[in-house]
Amino acid sequence: MNHAPGPRSDLVGFSIDLTVEEVRRRAEVVAALGPDWDPVAVLREEQAAHALLYSNLDEEQQRVHAMLVAAGVLPEEVRGRASSD
Repeated sequence: MNHAPGPRSDLVGFSIDLTVEEVRRRAEVVAALGPDWDPVAVLREEQAAHALLYSNLDEEQQRVHAMLVAAGVLPEEVRGRASSD
């Protein structure tokens, strides 16, 4: 007769709250970016680079791009997402 071991009753629950460490980490990242960091400008530059990357695609490339967007592999183009309007 094979007896599988039952659940261990001597285990103690353990949890840790990393909220304080996450806040500290984020503060350090923002401090490292420096006072000249402009998130809106960065997003605009990223949007321009994305538009340039996918401009002038031939028909086959457009088909593949549309397929990848539909599959969720590539993000959909969201016009004005980095604008402050």
